[in-house]
Amino acid sequence: MKKYLILLIVILGLSSCGSNTTIVNSWRDPKITVAQEHFKKVLVVALVKDEASRRVAENRVAASNEIFKTSYQYLNETTKQLTQEQKLKILQDENFDGVVTMRLVSTEKETTYVPGSYTGMYYGGFDGLYSGMYGYGFGNWYGMYSPAFYDPGYYQETTSYMVETNIFSLKENKLIWTGTTKSDYVTDLGQTVDAIMLAVVKEMRKDGSLPPK
Repeated sequence: MKKYLILLIVILGLSSCGSNTTIVNSWRDPKITVAQEHFKKVLVVALVKDEASRRVAENRVAASNEIFKTSYQYLNETTKQLTQEQKLKILQDENFDGVVTMRLVSTEKETTYVPGSYTGMYYGGFDGLYSGMYGYGFGNWYGMYSPAFYDPGYYQETTSYMVETNIFSLKENKLIWTGTTKSDYVTDLGQTVDAIMLAVVKEMRKDGSLPPK
């Protein structure tokens, strides 16, 4: 395989859990693709306030391939007071040529009604059955006319998470791809990150940022 190490393509080997994640919208630089950048060292930045969540998200992506490096190793409390130019110089000195950022844009709550279900007995096919039932006790007969059961409906509240994923070229010093995903029924942060990246890769294949399978 070519050594250009297409950004994010390795995510396809990750768990497909979190199938409730879809692309809402995306954009790519019309003049350059992710594949053409030939990234060799990419910084992964999870823009979240909670440090634990930041590390979980960044570790999840970084573990997929050696070209990905977590930002908390380079941008942390010791660099917080530095200017943007100073932070950029750190990345340049460390030979980073790309950056992937993930940012929670918004959360949306939706209430839906789940209708109830009816479970009844089977009434069909009684031809010749009565003669077979004569002589049996009440229990056998009553079993054919067991009462129906109704499971009442209920209201269910779900929260959707909108996450923006951006890919920057440090060589060009510009954004070359961005996409927003919507994730429903989120129960595990790591699996949701996997699902987001899977959706991102699929969209980039679709818009030509990455080659087709």
